[in-house]
Amino acid sequence: MSKFLAIAALVGTTAIAGCTQGINPTDTDRALIGAGVGATVASVGGTNVVKGAAIGGAAGALCNDFRLCQ
Repeated sequence: MSKFLAIAALVGTTAIAGCTQGINPTDTDRALIGAGVGATVASVGGTNVVKGAAIGGAAGALCNDFRLCQ
C-alpha cells in the first residue's frame, strides 16, 4: 500500500505543479496546494485526511525556505 501512496503523491504533485507556473506563488498558495495534495493522498490511502492536509500544507509552505520549489 505504501508504494501506491508514493505513486499517488508523485502523480498528484506533478499534476498540481503546473498550476504554479508563471504566477510566482506565495507561501499561502503553496500551503493550500500542499494541503490539497496531502488530503487527497491521505484519502486515497485510507488514512487521516486532516493529518495529511496538515503535513502537506506545512510541506508546501516550507518548500521554498528549503529551496525545494523555486
